[in-house]
Amino acid sequence: MEAVKHNTGIDGIKHLSVYDCSLIEMNKQENMKGNLTVVENDVNIPFSAKRIFYLYDIPGGESRGAHAHKQCHQFIVAASGAFEVELDDGKTKRTIMLNKPYYGLHIPPGIWASEQYFSSGSICLVLASDTYNAEDYIRDYITYKIWKGL
Repeated sequence: MEAVKHNTGIDGIKHLSVYDCSLIEMNKQENMKGNLTVVENDVNIPFSAKRIFYLYDIPGGESRGAHAHKQCHQFIVAASGAFEVELDDGKTKRTIMLNKPYYGLHIPPGIWASEQYFSSGSICLVLASDTYNAEDYIRDYITYKIWKGL
């Protein structure tokens, strides 16, 4: 599957909507000894990952995230278990369930995202287009809406 490229200019980012977020099915190589899914930069994700991290031991029903990025793209996979991702562009909300390790959700910059309702034992794998930069985060929703011009 060829990844979709998005406008990453600051004005373009501010106008992205929750419908610019893509649920991407990755190739699943099935084998009697276990399955394999490969994530490749600029192939099945629309960017080159510079940071990879994962969330785990999250108590059932808890939520994480609740922020937006100004420049960073994210690709989120439920490596184990299940959880929902609530996407918000300041006008519209959309909820995506992640529960298969061969599906990932691409979240371009400018979208407020919250991971929630984690099942027990879930692992949330995140590939990010940039290294950690505190200045890239918008952690307050009112500030986010002002940044979006809403």
